[in-house]
Amino acid sequence: MALQFAKRLIDRGVRVNISLVEAGGLLHDIGRSETHGVSHGYKGGQIAKALKLPDELVRIIERHVGAGIPAAEAVEIGLPEVNYIPETIEEKLITYADNLIDHNQRQSFEASLANLSQKLGQDHPAVGRFKKLHTELSKLNGAGL
Repeated sequence: MALQFAKRLIDRGVRVNISLVEAGGLLHDIGRSETHGVSHGYKGGQIAKALKLPDELVRIIERHVGAGIPAAEAVEIGLPEVNYIPETIEEKLITYADNLIDHNQRQSFEASLANLSQKLGQDHPAVGRFKKLHTELSKLNGAGL
């Protein structure tokens, strides 16, 4: 899904490293080999570093959880005090696409937002971050992704 989104953005003139999106799409959940909790992004980053994968790919793996996790929230949930907010277009595409998959089924932004809101509460900062990510990527695409 992230590759589909990336190709749409490239067609609109947005610079996207398609190879990085492909690798990130394949490896973003590598940390699930150790845990299925929220720390799988961090654990995956550690695995990726040990494998000497490129820093850009490590950051995708670390930052894809939810709609990103700021350093202060990371500490609250037991992660190192690091900013896990996606910054590059590639990080954002993987994060966004990951949020639109429920097990092995693609779902709409609205369904994903409803699920996230139900799980965390409508006022949780992650819900706002997911909305912001959707708005940003939709504007780049000229419509919803």
